[in-house]
Amino acid sequence: MEIPQAGERPVWKDYIQLTKPRILMSNLIAAFGGFWLASKWDIQWNLLLYTLIGTTLVMASSCVFNNYLDRELDTKMARTSNRPLATGRINPSSVFMYGTVLGIIGLAVLFLLVNTLAGFLGIIGMIVYVGIYTAWLKRTSTLSTAIGGLSGAMPPVIGYCAVSETMDIGAWLLIAILFLWQPPHFWALGIYRKEEYRAAGFPLLPVVKGVHRTKVQMIPYLVLLIAANVAMYLYNYVGWIYLTVTTLLGIYWLVSALSGFKAKDDDLWARKNFKLSVNFLMILFLVMIVDTVHL
Repeated sequence: MEIPQAGERPVWKDYIQLTKPRILMSNLIAAFGGFWLASKWDIQWNLLLYTLIGTTLVMASSCVFNNYLDRELDTKMARTSNRPLATGRINPSSVFMYGTVLGIIGLAVLFLLVNTLAGFLGIIGMIVYVGIYTAWLKRTSTLSTAIGGLSGAMPPVIGYCAVSETMDIGAWLLIAILFLWQPPHFWALGIYRKEEYRAAGFPLLPVVKGVHRTKVQMIPYLVLLIAANVAMYLYNYVGWIYLTVTTLLGIYWLVSALSGFKAKDDDLWARKNFKLSVNFLMILFLVMIVDTVHL
């Protein structure tokens, strides 16, 4: 093993970066929230541990393959140009093997130590994110953001189904929430990074249809997101605290999105909404954990 020279970045840090730790952390909170929602405070701690380990490894594998497939396009964007593969710090074949090993171990944990449904949900998440989103739609269609949201919905659903072992209304509502959250979240990023996406050749909605059209399309997703969170309360999965917090936050985000039609600086407005979307999801799952209805 080579010893890094002074000022040289250790290779292990690059391998960690390939897994996109920030995405892993936010999705782990979502998986924990889904598990807690189904458990209703009756927690099987060993099962929770296996679920989080398996989900983390599957997500990490998907992120590594995302980096592998995007390695050439990443060189064209300032946001991604310093990634390990884009700079050539790591060999692509090593990254492919790394992603493969992570995926195999993660799926084995889900299938063998959690349950079959959790394992299949892990496979679906990987196929959607790596195959359908990264390898296909991201390069060819504005539908990539919406379809990619299905992969983002898998962590909380895996957590939920680890306990429930069935795709009931609670599981489908979790899918709805994450699916509806994803487009306005990512389109906000796409608006203030649109020139980078244009240079890289990604047909993101703000690039293909323009900023105004993107703002318009955010609105129905946010309205339905508020409705999906209300449904969580109506079906008795969460209490009034969750209902109140998510409804108020959802309305605040909707109002913020609507203010974009009068914004003088689209980039500044988009950055604000992107940060708002991240905080919205984190708060949503934290409140879900606190206010899950007891048995």
